[in-house]
Amino acid sequence: MLTETQLLPDGYVSTQSLGELNDSIHLVKTVFESNLARRLNLKRVSSPLFLESGTGVNDQLNGIEAPVSFQPSHIDSEKLEIVHSLAKWKRTALAMYEMAPGSGLVTDMKAIRKDEEVGPIHSIYVDQWDWEQVIDKHDRHTNTLRDTVRIIYACIKDTEAHINREYPALHNKLPEHITFITSQELEDRYPNASPKQREDLIAEQFKAVFIEQIGGSLRSGMKHDGRSPDYDDWQLNGDIILWNPVLQSAFEVSSMGIRVDEEALLRQLKLAGNMERVQLDFHRSILERRLPYSIGGGIGQSRLCMFLLEKAHIGEIQHSVWPKQMRALCESRNVRLL
Repeated sequence: MLTETQLLPDGYVSTQSLGELNDSIHLVKTVFESNLARRLNLKRVSSPLFLESGTGVNDQLNGIEAPVSFQPSHIDSEKLEIVHSLAKWKRTALAMYEMAPGSGLVTDMKAIRKDEEVGPIHSIYVDQWDWEQVIDKHDRHTNTLRDTVRIIYACIKDTEAHINREYPALHNKLPEHITFITSQELEDRYPNASPKQREDLIAEQFKAVFIEQIGGSLRSGMKHDGRSPDYDDWQLNGDIILWNPVLQSAFEVSSMGIRVDEEALLRQLKLAGNMERVQLDFHRSILERRLPYSIGGGIGQSRLCMFLLEKAHIGEIQHSVWPKQMRALCESRNVRLL
């Protein structure tokens, strides 16, 4: 399997000046967010950069990544944490804004993930559209999930068409439809491959896939990927994976899913060995049915721009900090980091 450093292509040449790149990034973000908000009936809201520690609202990711935290000097709070994502906060915001079923919110999420292993597609700085939509309990099923995935994919396709009209040097990279496959079906298809290799193989074949049911153990005893047990329902979630022709690899642009109800939360906390979380405010709100049922996810802003604008490194899209060795390698391969 290729390391992220090996993903950098030889002979890479950017098709845009820095000024053109800045304009095209703005255009991608404007067009995509407008389409997403319209098609999913989302209201744009403001969102926090940090949260109080100990409430259970911050995203625990895989459970081993530590948030960046600090003690405010003039606020009566024990400790604040920079968000990892807004996966849980959004559900509380739906209740705060009294959103009705079929409506929701979208926000700019800015996060720091200090334990991220950086590379061409990973940065310690994370920017994404975090969105959440209220659904009825009886809509917690696969058809709802897949219909929503198709809407998001259509937004990506529309944005690709728009940006390619403005910048004719860019190419059409996406198929007409997105393909659905569960993580177990993927393991059955490629039993001797690693999860990352399976993603590469299926993405190269179909160009756009949604891998469903991520978080639980497969029949092999392994997981396709880790997921926190307290926001996505592991039976009703997944990742949108595109084939990236610049990097010649699978390329995740979104993780999303129908959120846990009270039964799924208890089941997954037990499987993950995290039953102590039932005492936290967020988890009690779910168990006591004080939060709406919902579907939601994150869509990487820099990731989507990187894909549509055919860049080799996420550092061409966003400002971040990179190891000196990586900067030198990028310079040697004609990759200009911001």
